Amino acid sequence: MQIKGINIEFLGHSGFLISSESKRIAIDPYNISDNIPKADLILVTHSHYDHCSIKDIEKIKKDRTVIVIPADAQSKITKIKDVEMQIIEPGDELKIGNTKIEAIPAYNTNKDFHPKREGWLGYLIKLKEIIIYHAGDSDKIPEMKNLTGYGKHGNEFIALLPVSGKYVMDAEEAAEVASFLSPTIAIPMHYGAGVAGTTEDAEKFVKLCKEKGLKAEVLEKI
Repeated sequence: MQIKGINIEFLGHSGFLISSESKRIAIDPYNISDNIPKADLILVTHSHYDHCSIKDIEKIKKDRTVIVIPADAQSKITKIKDVEMQIIEPGDELKIGNTKIEAIPAYNTNKDFHPKREGWLGYLIKLKEIIIYHAGDSDKIPEMKNLTGYGKHGNEFIALLPVSGKYVMDAEEAAEVASFLSPTIAIPMHYGAGVAGTTEDAEKFVKLCKEKGLKAEVLEKI
C-alpha cells in the first residue's frame, strides 16, 4: 500500500516494512521471508520472541542499522553485531534523520501478558505528512485517546492495530480504537503467524470498521 510516496508492507504477524525514497523502517520482524530489503531503522515493541526475533533482525539489518528498543530487549539486541542500539521509554521522542519517533505505552488492562510496569511500547512514526501508529501488543488504553488529533488535521494517519484477542485486544475492541482515532486507514495485525489470531479476525476488524464509516484494509504478507 502506498500513500504519498510512502510504501507500507506487511511482514506478517505484527511486522511491517515502511519505505520512502531514502529510508526503510522495519517494525517487529518475525518469520519474515528471505528476500526482504534491508532496513535502515528497526523498531522493536517489546522483548517477546515474536516481536524481538534475533534471527529475523539479523536477516533485515545491515551495518549501522539503528535498532530502537525498550530496556528489557537490550540483552537480546547486544548479541547483534554492527548495529546502533537506542533504548527508549514510553513518552520518549527521537529524531533519526528526517524521521520522528515517539514511544507510546502498550499494555494489557484485563490480562497479565503485557503489564504496564514493563514499559513496553507502541510507536508513532512521523514522516513529513504521513503519521503511522503501530500500537504494539496492547489493549484499548487511555493513552490512545491522546492520538485522536492526528486523524483530524490534514495528515495521512495510518493506524496499525492488533486484532487477535487473547494476548491483545480483539477485533471489536480494535474497531472501537479505530473509531476514536479516525485514521485515514486502519490496518489489522497480530494474526496469522501461529501465535494468536487468524485472517478471519483481520477480516472481521475490517468489516466492523467499515460499518463505522472507516476505511480499513487487510494487507497481504510479502
